[in-house]
Amino acid sequence: MNPYHCCATCIHIEGMKSNGRTTYHCSRLGYETKTTYQFSCWEPKEEVVKLMKKRGMKS
Repeated sequence: MNPYHCCATCIHIEGMKSNGRTTYHCSRLGYETKTTYQFSCWEPKEEVVKLMKKRGMKS
């Protein structure tokens, strides 16, 4: 199990603020998501990849 695998750490998530509310949209899937969701299309952000390598989770 990868503790970093969630939408919040993916390159495809986009945060949008409107009316004092923040929503998150996946540019790859094309719909609203939540930061804690997990999908198999997950591609971690570069800083997450570095952290995972540092912790021995990814080569």
